[in-house]
Amino acid sequence: MSEENNEIVEKVVIIGSGPAGWTAAIYAARANLNPVVFPGRAAGKDLLPGGQLMLTTDVENFPGFPKGVMGPEMMQQFFDQAMRFGTRVVTDKGIKDESGIEMGLYTPFQNVAEVDLSKRPFVVKGDGGVTIKAEAVIIATGAKANWLGLDNELRLAQTGGGVSACAVCDGALPMFRDKELAVVGGGDSAVEEASYLTKFASKVYMVVRRDELRASKIMADRAKNNPKIEILWNTRVVDVHGDEKITGVKLESTKTGEQRELDLTGLFMAIGHTPITDFLDGQLETDETGFLKLTDPYRSYTSIEGVFAAGDVADHVYKQAITAAGMGCKAAIDAERWLAEQGIA
Repeated sequence: MSEENNEIVEKVVIIGSGPAGWTAAIYAARANLNPVVFPGRAAGKDLLPGGQLMLTTDVENFPGFPKGVMGPEMMQQFFDQAMRFGTRVVTDKGIKDESGIEMGLYTPFQNVAEVDLSKRPFVVKGDGGVTIKAEAVIIATGAKANWLGLDNELRLAQTGGGVSACAVCDGALPMFRDKELAVVGGGDSAVEEASYLTKFASKVYMVVRRDELRASKIMADRAKNNPKIEILWNTRVVDVHGDEKITGVKLESTKTGEQRELDLTGLFMAIGHTPITDFLDGQLETDETGFLKLTDPYRSYTSIEGVFAAGDVADHVYKQAITAAGMGCKAAIDAERWLAEQGIA
């Protein structure tokens, strides 16, 4: 911390608390940067404490968990480790550290309402009244999967009922092996998801709203030529069936409106992701899809000096917990070195 006109200025503020945010906090805390984290709200619409893994059940592809781990359990461990090294978090009762408070990922944390990156120190305002000035800011707010918005869809996704937005994350789970699955979407990502699922499923349906794929020709040909993939043209999902587990979906023709049922054991959304950047109000440069643009693909620098990005908010390709954590590590190291260059760290 430093002081400006008798006001405390933090060295680094981290916005977001998924694998990228907590990893950045761990590295920053161990570098004596005394980071402050805005984790988001447990009841929030977008930025959840723990990130999108709070909507995931079994995580089997993160190194160090040979028997797998529940998403919320893993993120609680990330949180505990970050707090152990001196990370502080913004709650509705102010800025808190590990001492004297029992906290978990359902603590009433504050979300970020707005930021001012026009000059240093930067200003970060929480939605619960806390305003912090910071020499450096790490953006790790992630990206939310796009969903159809059906009543039963997100419920089954949250409870591990066979609805997912990540085939690479969940497709190899035993519940999907040798079963009939479906992927919603017609772009390159949808083809990639469907192709990946054919390694485990007995059959994969692609539910496509139009009469052609938006995917590139090479990807479209891959789907059309895969004997395990059946493309359902001019079709959309209008209902998801199942109580504890998905049992099927109701399909509707986008041309005639005719409806029919399709029995399924798994449903995967591949209709894109939306990076959580609204609070930035356009202050940072983004790519054509809205993800934060890095000035160097090997670093975490954004278009504003002193502002760094990590995780899915700047990654439209991989969107995995392990890559997000790696980016969080890079952002913290970049921030530490940049602060040192400024004579602050």
